[in-house]
Amino acid sequence: MPLPPVPHTVHDSTEGPRIRREKRTVLLMIRIYCRNHHLSEMPHHENGDHGQCGLCPNCDELLAYAWKRLTHCRFGESKTTCERCTVHCYKPDKRDAIQRVMREVGPKMLYKHPIVALRHAWDHFRPPN
Repeated sequence: MPLPPVPHTVHDSTEGPRIRREKRTVLLMIRIYCRNHHLSEMPHHENGDHGQCGLCPNCDELLAYAWKRLTHCRFGESKTTCERCTVHCYKPDKRDAIQRVMREVGPKMLYKHPIVALRHAWDHFRPPN
């Protein structure tokens, strides 16, 4: 199954493939989480208002925050996964939110987006800086 299109804002000319891949992974995970939890519950979805990435406002905000953190990551292309990072740059409430998403969606990624999941697992074993 091909990956869904990624909004052009994920592609910044100053970012390398590692950061873009991480952004795509976060987008896919938050999309799955949002579809499982928010699409049927939120009235604004009836009129098709799903933000630029097909997300509810809360998930869209979380995605923007995660992308900003990735864009400004001090380790750049040599980064490991955020879970193994020595610098915890997320605010506590955002860290809780993204951990909730990843705990639920992480196992589902193996069958929904297996290549993305395997590359993320490979990145997980990259030594922290």
